[in-house]
Amino acid sequence: MSADDFDPGALFQIEEPDAPASRKRAPGRGIGIDLGTTHSLVAIAPNGAQPQPVRDASGADILASVVSYVDPSVVVGADARAQQVEHPSRVISSVKRFMGRGRADIGEHPYPIAAPKHDEDQVVRFDMGGGRDVTPMEVSAEILRVLAARAEAELGAPIDGAVITVPAYFDDAQRQATKDAGRIAGLKVYRLLAEPTAAALAYGLDQTKGGKQGLFAIYDLGGGTFDISILRLREGVFQVLATGGDSALGGDDFDRALAAHLLEAAGVCEPSDRQREGALAEARRVKEALSDEPQVVANVDSCGLTGFAVTRETFEGLIDGIVRRTVKACRQTLKDADVRPDDLDGVVLVGGSTRVPKVRAVVEKTFKQLPLCDLDPDRVVAYGAAIQADILSGSAREGVTLLDVVPLSLGLETMGGIVEQLIPRNATIPIGARQVFTNYSEQQTGMVFHVVQGERELASDCRSLAKFELRGIPQLPPSMARVEVSFQLDADALLTVTAKELMTGVKQTVEVKPTYGLDEAAVDALVMESLDNAEADFEARNMAEGRVELGRVALAVRTAVEEVGHIESLLPADERTAILAALQAADEAMADTAGTPQRLKQTREHLESVSEAFARRRMERALQAGMGGKSLGEIESSLAAEDALEERRGSHSPQQT
Repeated sequence: MSADDFDPGALFQIEEPDAPASRKRAPGRGIGIDLGTTHSLVAIAPNGAQPQPVRDASGADILASVVSYVDPSVVVGADARAQQVEHPSRVISSVKRFMGRGRADIGEHPYPIAAPKHDEDQVVRFDMGGGRDVTPMEVSAEILRVLAARAEAELGAPIDGAVITVPAYFDDAQRQATKDAGRIAGLKVYRLLAEPTAAALAYGLDQTKGGKQGLFAIYDLGGGTFDISILRLREGVFQVLATGGDSALGGDDFDRALAAHLLEAAGVCEPSDRQREGALAEARRVKEALSDEPQVVANVDSCGLTGFAVTRETFEGLIDGIVRRTVKACRQTLKDADVRPDDLDGVVLVGGSTRVPKVRAVVEKTFKQLPLCDLDPDRVVAYGAAIQADILSGSAREGVTLLDVVPLSLGLETMGGIVEQLIPRNATIPIGARQVFTNYSEQQTGMVFHVVQGERELASDCRSLAKFELRGIPQLPPSMARVEVSFQLDADALLTVTAKELMTGVKQTVEVKPTYGLDEAAVDALVMESLDNAEADFEARNMAEGRVELGRVALAVRTAVEEVGHIESLLPADERTAILAALQAADEAMADTAGTPQRLKQTREHLESVSEAFARRRMERALQAGMGGKSLGEIESSLAAEDALEERRGSHSPQQT
């Protein structure tokens, strides 16, 4: 296998990749949406103005990310949340945790799941009764519709497009699901924007006016996801150096821990859905109040709990382990960026869960400095999205250069189940990468490409994204065909793969659009497993590579022996016996599951050694015959016919290949 150099791509202006100059634009009519797990928000920054949240008729700008299907008409927001205790199975909250996930990936929840439409159907559909099934994308679309309607009323004109934020650690399937939700809501999605990057954009424009620039950590702890990103801000350029986190960690986990404490205090061991939702609702209220008060009284009517005092110290003890899970990700991301805490010029807090005093104390201790919270952590992400949406709408706002990164590595499965990584984790996006692959045998006329995502050495340990086949490869000797595979990752971190045979020009392109994504801990686990299993992974990779190399040599030698090994002048009897014995040893070594890479290497070297003289004589005969534009198979057939004729005449001439 040979490889071309990476084509890493260059800096890109924030106007890309939609090329707004080539389409009709509506300056000032772009909106920024923070689609959150527990709360969502829409903001605008028309024609270069400072970003501002859009409020509803009652003056509220924060929308609860809750959708009720109790009534024939869908209800979104606080009114939906008010129905959740009485109708837990038909009021959906935290739908963001279901985005881009399959039936086998979702954990415990109170929502009935509709039957699959066919055997291979993995799409999650919630059964809301009355024959109404809804996917997570459709539920999210209801939230987006409400936010878009608010913005349209505020602007007094139709919306041109939207920038929707996603956690930096969302995988390809989760990003695609978010984009689909936008389209279902009737929005033109300018692009998806990582939440920490949106916060940096909002903070960066504000801070650079005062000359502030340097290295920053963006600590983003929302209701259902946690992201940590290290960024460099310089001269209006925002470069993401590394990102990490957990796509299933956030304030919801605080609520569940406190709710379990309240249920225990009420003596409820096996709560009903109604009791569980009642405890969660009260836990959420108590959590928020404890950010300002040292003690709060809790009441859970559905459990008969009244006047139960919860201190901040008790709450912090309940969530200590959860908060410390963020520290591990922070340290790994600092290491990935090759940055120490002392190198940072600031730590920016993002997400409503960073209001919890315990979180701020842990952040201060981890990064050895007081975190920045100049902008409202609930709103800063939407502000950044609004700024970018204004730029993409065509407003005359000063241009900004933004460099984001891909959260997980992307590659292809090669012979032996080995992953050949094309785009590494934390590579700057958008990015293009290409690599040339070769054929394994002369009989090969096609290649199957298996696109995977993850950090492990073997494809079986990574996440499968797509499979496709390229047919029409010309029959050539091993390692002679050249198939170029190109990966193109756009600014939304969505992938397109192209395979092209360079001799014939045969090409196949696939847009990788998985219908579901990783389970709750899988994104973080893919990275952590690569560290925990590094030694075993490399041993497995060496074994797989050893089998592939030995198999390639054995196939070539066995084919040659079968085709011309009967000719004494090319292969004397003693050499034939030695080669056949070496081939038998090769078969045994490849079949031995307890073997070692060293044994495979030694077996291959021995096979090459005993067949070297035969291969040399075979090649010399081929050169003497002259290729004459013929394929190797044609020459072999021609020479075999000549040898048969010579044998009938009682004489022999050298076999050539």
